[in-house]
Formats: sequence, C-alpha cells, structure tokens
Amino acid sequence: MTASERDAGATLAPLRRADIPRCVEIERLLFPGDDPWSAAAFRAELGSGAYYLGAYDGDGALLGYGGLAILGNRGGYETEVHTIGVVPQWQGYGIGGALLTALLAKADDLVAPVFLEVRTDNDAAIALYEKNGFARVGVRKGYYQPSGVDAYTMRRSPVSESRGEVSR
Repeated sequence: MTASERDAGATLAPLRRADIPRCVEIERLLFPGDDPWSAAAFRAELGSGAYYLGAYDGDGALLGYGGLAILGNRGGYETEVHTIGVVPQWQGYGIGGALLTALLAKADDLVAPVFLEVRTDNDAAIALYEKNGFARVGVRKGYYQPSGVDAYTMRRSPVSESRGEVSR
C-alpha cells in the first residue's frame, strides 16, 4: 500500500460479525506477548450490546476496530473503552484517534464517564488518551497476561449535555 492510500483515511461503521476473523488476526499482530482476544471474545462483545466500530478502507477491508462498553442505567451510565486496535502498517495515520473520538462521542451522548486500561509501556496510546482528556487514576499490577505488564487505569470525566464541557 502506498502512502497516498494510507493518507486517504478510513470510514468508520458498525463492526460486523463477519469482521471477527480479521479482528482476531489483528489481535495476534498487536498483542503477541499477551493473550490476544479470541473469536469467542469478539462474538461475546458484539452480542453484549457494547458499541463497536470498524475502520474500513475504500475496498471495505478492516483496518482497525474499537469498542465501548455501556454500563448502568439512564442518568447513571458509565462507559469503558474495551479495545482499540489498528493494523501496524496503518498506525500513525489517525485511525486510532478517529476510533477513540467516535467512542467518546457515544459516551458524551450518554453524559457518562469513560474508563480504560492501557499498558504502562504504551507511550503512544497513553499520549492519545491524555490528549483526549483522560487522567491516570491507578495502576493494575500484572494486568496483562502472560507478560505480567502493568496497566494504568485512566478516566475521562463526563461531558455536560447542556454546555459541552467536561463535568468535574
């Protein structure tokens, strides 16, 4: 693929069950030292009512995915970014950021805080999350297995519906 093809961007749309085999391939590329998600894990996520998006190139090939779990009830929602993954050759072209922005827009529609875990050694992801209003609120020791790498727990405050501002 050429740089101009990568620069063309991607289209975001609901992730399809037919994309699960490609999601599993991407997981294996991204997380070889840990326990990448299985097809069963993706099926469970898609069947749970969570909000999942895929990033597709002009030919409909899956370049990345992101998922947001929605917990609680109206007036008391809480959300969690469960995963964001982009194929390595497409990283650095804004696809991960676009997926995150879309997930955060869904959380903002619900006026819900957003939580996530991220590897403490994933500087690029941490920078992206901090740029989007997340703050570190804790550390989960040995969270990623079998590597035993720690994770930061991060939180983004809900956005007020009426003013479009982050609630404190």
